[in-house]
Parts: sequence; C-alpha cells; structure tokens
Amino acid sequence: MRELDLILYGATGFVGRLVAEHLAAAAPADLRVGLAGRSIERLERVRAGLGPAGSEWLLALADSGDPASLRSLAERSRVVVSTVGPYLRHGLPLAEACADAGTDYLDLTGEVLFVRELVERCHERAEASGARLVVSSGFDSVPSDLSVHVLAALAAELGAGGLTDTTLRVRELSGGISGGTIDSLRAQLERAQGEPRLRAILADPAALTGGVPVRASADASRHFRDAETGEWAAPFVMASYNTRLVLRSHALRGRGYGDRFRYREIVPTGRGVGGKLRAAGLAAGVTALAAAMATPGLRHLVDAALPAPGEGPSEEVRERGRFRMVTSARTERGDRLEATFAAQGDPGYAATSVMLGEAALALAVDGERCSPTGGVLTPATAMGDVLVERLQAQGFTIDARALGG
Repeated sequence: MRELDLILYGATGFVGRLVAEHLAAAAPADLRVGLAGRSIERLERVRAGLGPAGSEWLLALADSGDPASLRSLAERSRVVVSTVGPYLRHGLPLAEACADAGTDYLDLTGEVLFVRELVERCHERAEASGARLVVSSGFDSVPSDLSVHVLAALAAELGAGGLTDTTLRVRELSGGISGGTIDSLRAQLERAQGEPRLRAILADPAALTGGVPVRASADASRHFRDAETGEWAAPFVMASYNTRLVLRSHALRGRGYGDRFRYREIVPTGRGVGGKLRAAGLAAGVTALAAAMATPGLRHLVDAALPAPGEGPSEEVRERGRFRMVTSARTERGDRLEATFAAQGDPGYAATSVMLGEAALALAVDGERCSPTGGVLTPATAMGDVLVERLQAQGFTIDARALGG
C-alpha cells in the first residue's frame, strides 16, 4: 500500500497553489495528500494557507533535476499531479518514473513535442505497468476533449453513427494570460528551431495519434468566412495543440469518433466588414506572436510584454473571467449536434485549477470508474464521464443536445 493517495508537485508555483486550495476544499477528509516542491519553507507557507483541511498534509522535497527525488514521489503515491512546466524542459523524468512505478500522472501540458516524446518513450511502459499518464488536464485541453466526448456519446445514444465535421467555436473568453503557457510555447519553438524533423511534427495534425491513420483538418492560419454560420472567423490560438489532443483521443478509441471524423477550433468575429477586419487582425496577431517568439532577436520584446512564468492575475481578475465554447457536429446519419462547455472564472488559472484538481480526484477517488488500462492517455479516454460529472458538480456547464437534421 502506498503512503499517499495523491501528491501535488509544483505546489508553490502560482497554479500549484490554486490547485492546492481547490484540493483542500474538495478532497475527501480521509484522502492522504502531499505537497512537493524544491523548498520545504515555501511548502510550509502554502500548507499554512490551506486551513485545517491541509494542516496534516505531508511535505516532500523534489526537483526536476534530481531523478531520485522524482522516483520517490512516484513510488510513494498512487497519483502524482505536476504543474511544473514547461514540460518539454522539466516533465519527462517524472512521467517516466510514474510509468515505471505504475503510478497515475496528470499534467497541464499544451506542448506537442513533449507529448509526442512521452508517447514514444512511455506509452508501452505505462500500458505494461498500468500507469495512466494523463496529459493536458486544464484549459489545455479539457474543454475541447470533453466536448467531443459528450457529442460522440450522444450520437451513439441516438444511433446516428459517428461524428463527421466537428467545429469548436470560442464564443466567450475572458481572463488573464498564463506566463506558464507563454513559456511552454517559447520552449517548444526554441527546441524546434533548426530541427526540420521537429518542425514537421509541429506541422502534422496527426502528430499525436501514435501512427493511427485519421482524417485531420489542416490548421487554419488565415481569417475566413465560416460556411456553417456565415460569420468571419480566425484560428483559435490553442487550436494547433487542442486539435492534436482530440485526435489522440479518437485514435486511442480505435477511431471511435467515426471514420469520417474531422475536428477544428476557431474564433468567430461577426459578420460584415467589421467581422472580417476583426478576424484578419486576430489571425495576424497569432501569426506575429509565433513568429516573434521563434526569432531570437525579437524574443525579448515578447518577454517584456507578456507575464513571466509563475506570475498570474489578481484574485479579482481570476473571479471575473469566464469562457464558453460551443462545439457543433454532423453525424454520419446527418444529425446536427451541439455541445456547450462553459464556466465562470479565468480559464488559464481559476478554471484550470478546478479542472486539474477534479481530474486528480477522479483518479484518486473514482479510479475504478476510470480507464482500466494504462498508457499516455487524454482526459476523455482516462476519465470521460467521471470528469464530466465532477466538473458539473463544480458548476461547469457541460451538455450536448440534438438540433435536428
């Protein structure tokens, strides 16, 4: 029997503290929880701020540069949650330790290159040990992954066949920019610079399917008119990762969303000239940000303008934030389906801390209802309905409905 049920690595970071606060509020009283990081003093301050619920939680020293400390985390706990990124720089040793120890693992990555390497190095090891290595359990990419999950379930319930063309539209998004997300993008672009093989992986919509052939929509890079709604639209800034994560879910389920399934994510900007101008500006901004971060001489300008890793918005800004994603799909029979995924709270911090915390509790508390097999999994394939139910209980809107033919 393991010493702990769940341990949070990176508990002294900005997002880590928010996840710890959520766990203190939501975890069962008898759950054995630990906090891990590089400084006992800082961990003690975090624990002191959690009130009576966290007062007895174990504290553990761990560092991404110390493999022995990471192995200790993996061997002591049934579930390890990591908020220490960029994962491309810091994540692999802990995930490998969990794969070898048969320990469930969760993170917040939105990095294609990290997940690709994790799949190549750890998927079979985790299958053998039974470890469920669940990537992207925050705003990257729970709304995307679970929206398609509930649509596919509804299509099956209706006997409508698989999904075909499926589009997530960002209808509302308000909140602060995550310094960690920016650092992850920076790390990935730096790693791929001058490496044609890595650049090809980043450009491949099926980069994370493990070789399973799928139909994939090409990444949008320009503004365009959305034929389904008549609105102008631009690519969603996180689409280049989220689409690949959803296709991994599709592949892990044996192309379970249907042989004609395709998926994309966009931001509608309205109709008419105003909508077109907004879409053009948004698309240009996304392209310019990526170009600047990939150019050594310009990176310092981006660094000066955006938050640094470990920084985040005030509590007032976090509480004022919100998001609403609406995903539409056609089925093989021709049915029109729609799913809404929405929540109050800054998506990159407040909502993400709830998503990751509830994903961790899904494995630690409801693990028998989650995936019976290990491997490098996604939120939908690892936890599916369990995570949907948990988030709904936290006030999230997650629903799917039929709109007719």
